[in-house]
Amino acid sequence: MYLKKLALAGAISLLGTTAFAACSYENDVPLKSLSAGFEAWKAVTDAMAECGNFQAELDQEFRTKQPAAFEANPSLYHIGGVSNGTITPLLNAGTIRPLDDLVAKYGENLSPNQLIRVDGKIMAVAMMVNTQHLMYREDIFSDLGIDTPTTWTEVFAAAEKIEAAGVVDHAIGATMKSGWNLAQEFVNMYPGFGGAFFNDDNTTAVNSDAGMKALETMKATLEFTDPEVLVSDSTYVQQQFQQGKIAMANLWASRAGAMNDEAESQVVGKVKMAAAPVAMDGGAPATTLWWDGIVIAANITDEEADAAFRLAMEGLDSDMVTANNEAAIWLVNGYEPGPLAEGAIATATANPAPPAYPSTTQMGLLHTALGNELPAFLTGERDAEATLVAVTEAYTTSAKEAGVLE
Repeated sequence: MYLKKLALAGAISLLGTTAFAACSYENDVPLKSLSAGFEAWKAVTDAMAECGNFQAELDQEFRTKQPAAFEANPSLYHIGGVSNGTITPLLNAGTIRPLDDLVAKYGENLSPNQLIRVDGKIMAVAMMVNTQHLMYREDIFSDLGIDTPTTWTEVFAAAEKIEAAGVVDHAIGATMKSGWNLAQEFVNMYPGFGGAFFNDDNTTAVNSDAGMKALETMKATLEFTDPEVLVSDSTYVQQQFQQGKIAMANLWASRAGAMNDEAESQVVGKVKMAAAPVAMDGGAPATTLWWDGIVIAANITDEEADAAFRLAMEGLDSDMVTANNEAAIWLVNGYEPGPLAEGAIATATANPAPPAYPSTTQMGLLHTALGNELPAFLTGERDAEATLVAVTEAYTTSAKEAGVLE
């Protein structure tokens, strides 16, 4: 419920704006950050770089690099870009620091819904909300007389018409790259069928009717996707859209702005956003709500932490948002929702299934098990029932090793 309130507050509120300006001070402490590589992070880190002495590393594999990088002493980075799904390893390892004192010193422009608290302490500052929502080629749908799909059944019916018309290479794009992306597809779809991830005793509940339906729906998607879908991540799907190769995808809202980037997109003005489709009649959108934001490393000096947080606040100010309004659904003062935010707002206001985040140790272990075991199902090496058994066994083993299960 907290995350949903956070999402709605950021997505719907209309706040005042100011003119774009350069950094308000000169940073004299060498600083580095590691974050994802989508447009919002580029906007934030570009604004931070205006202050000087700052190097940003934008990498879609950041989630695999951050734990070891922040565990180093001193940490290899001062600032980390995280989400509610990737902060957990850093919290568990104690490699990020509480921000209460720094928020009191430099956070006068932060709103309460940006402050991510764990055990009463501020451990992160959220900058935006994110969710997967339906993006589709409005021109193609109009030409073929297809209504905007609201269910996955309607998505597949639309895909059949698009494939028959031969107007694009593939009707659907999907973020089903083996590992994290594929696991997240299941995590999005499964609650849409009413599934709960865990039982009261921390055993996983995915070996269920909802789990079977989620897998069946994911596999049905393959009929309409690029055959190389198991290497397809968010950037891959974004580029498929930009190059006119696909007609629709359930893609992250953070990728919406790239559709109208005239420097790299061939479909400017043609991609429209709608709520994520529901998995079953009367159900909620088959997706989860996320936040992205910043953390500060524990294994750096207090002087570096002070400088890093001050620099982060410069990157998360209203000037940055005014200059990059369409790059994200910002939680930062100055954001005015535009057409590219319509799908995410529609998704958030349609009461999507309660997310399994902020991520817990259990969820992290299950996510890994899903990422490791689901490819065998999609390649036909294992059926759905055997796959869910394998996921359960893999989770149980790792949960016992982690002390989550006895």
